[in-house]
Amino acid sequence: MVLIPSESKTLHLYEARYLALLEESLFRKKNLFVHFVLDPVIICDPSAGSSFAARYGCLVIIEKVDRLDVGALVSIRGIGRVKIIEFVQADPHLKGIVIPVQDNISECVSEISSKVLELKEALYSLNSLEIKLKVPKEELLQTCIVNSLMWAEKEPSVDCDEAFVPSLAERISFAALQPVSGSTRSELLELQKEKLRAMDVIETPERIDDSLRLVRKSISIVAAKLAVQSLEVNGDSIMRANKWENVKERTNA
Repeated sequence: MVLIPSESKTLHLYEARYLALLEESLFRKKNLFVHFVLDPVIICDPSAGSSFAARYGCLVIIEKVDRLDVGALVSIRGIGRVKIIEFVQADPHLKGIVIPVQDNISECVSEISSKVLELKEALYSLNSLEIKLKVPKEELLQTCIVNSLMWAEKEPSVDCDEAFVPSLAERISFAALQPVSGSTRSELLELQKEKLRAMDVIETPERIDDSLRLVRKSISIVAAKLAVQSLEVNGDSIMRANKWENVKERTNA
């Protein structure tokens, strides 16, 4: 699964190679490592075996570690995109050389600022609807969207070259690509496609437009779910009222 800038995720690490990566990141790499996706590569020679390409690299910072009897729960946060130039080590875990990837610098600063403000307003509107949804008790009180947006609006405190830290507008454009509470499997799959596209885009205004389209679609979906939820609540209330009337009638008789 791709991890994008501003996104928060909790990993359960228990394999020796990943625990070795965790220890090195904590004590030698300033709580940083790179998350990436291995994509299969089609080759013409079947005897050559499987081949993979490392794509969608994202520099992440470790925010919290909870040690367990078996492994550890590790909370990470995506910082910015990176390109993996080459791998220089395979054991005990992959190690390589990366360079930062950022959007092209746009001269239309006022236009981007206006788009960022529009996107933020849409995100807060979505959040105000999302918190009204009935969700399982294990769901977090703070939505993924607000969590990412609050992080994106601050200047990240990361001990690395500033070239690895995206601009404010770029960070907020990624913050919109978070799952909405109660999303269906098909909605989550669609979100993954949007994330992959966002990682390839190199123009901030283009990603903001894509994010706005996605957020507006999410607002419509959540509004429809709330309408259904309201009908269900009203239906339950009517059923309870009818039952109470029946009880009173039997008592009076």
